[in-house]
Amino acid sequence: MSQKVLYLQSKQGAFAVGANKIPHPGHGEVLLRVTAAALNPIDWKVQAYGVIVNRYPAILGMDAAGTVEEVGAGVTGLAKGDRVITHTQYENKHAAFQQYVLAVADFTAKIPAEVSDDEGASIPLGLDTAVIGLFGSQYAGLVAPWDQPGKYGGQTIVILGGSSSVGAYAIQAARLAGFSTIIATASLRHEEYLEDLGATHVVDRQLSPSDIKIEVESITSSPVKTVYDAISTKETQETGWLLLAQGGKMVVTLGALVQPGTGDTRQVLQVSGVPYAPQNRDFSRVFWRHLEVYLEDGDILPNNIEVLPDGLRGIAEGLERLQRNEVSGAKLVARPQETL
Repeated sequence: MSQKVLYLQSKQGAFAVGANKIPHPGHGEVLLRVTAAALNPIDWKVQAYGVIVNRYPAILGMDAAGTVEEVGAGVTGLAKGDRVITHTQYENKHAAFQQYVLAVADFTAKIPAEVSDDEGASIPLGLDTAVIGLFGSQYAGLVAPWDQPGKYGGQTIVILGGSSSVGAYAIQAARLAGFSTIIATASLRHEEYLEDLGATHVVDRQLSPSDIKIEVESITSSPVKTVYDAISTKETQETGWLLLAQGGKMVVTLGALVQPGTGDTRQVLQVSGVPYAPQNRDFSRVFWRHLEVYLEDGDILPNNIEVLPDGLRGIAEGLERLQRNEVSGAKLVARPQETL
């Protein structure tokens, strides 16, 4: 049987809908009928810059939700008909922008009825990037909330880019870790949304780095030992560096543009939000075992979403919008089964 897929036809080439065989799951995998696939900035960067992917035509997409169609050998806890989300990867049988995808069971979780498939698709990459960056031992190295809930009571964390997908999940992860003061920068039109997620204060992202520092110091006199920069431009990294106390750690999602000088005990650490990366795999397996309960209990809420028209055919325009920085406070989601 065949399915419809979205191919990136060549390096820095155009997207086109084509056909491919529906694969069968191997050991540790399930076959997922993809009802929703989310778009991420990395997808347009692969097309625009010709990075990461080496074989073409290529299928992209790292976030998928849908229904389990077939269960491979060695898989426990998942069954045909389960509604799930999965963190996919840039290999053609395992990428999200198609109607059926092979999902690695270790990084697949069931979702409750309260979370739609469209909402669920917003979760994997953004949440993994936040959680790995905050609790992974190679990064901020905070004690994970599933090991010790509420560990960081009385302490302050700053999250730059709070209304981004990663930022919104970082706020929720910080709340689960027990931080008493969670300061997020964002457009103030997102203030209520971010407070609902757990931010105690929202500071206007349009302020200069020095003015943001003044705002933060007016909120708390506690040293800021953890900064999560979900945007990681030159300006946001400079802001985070201004706020970070000696001995503190700043996590960035792109290359580090600030560096400690002589005698400076601060650290800047670039996170990889990919659970398949060797340094993340063991940690991520543990986290994904806890994710289903967090979703059932409402402790982790999905991003706000915008559903794109025309199934897979709508993805190219959605990626262009992301590239033009025209999307704020919402995750773009496509429905592959609606592809004509």
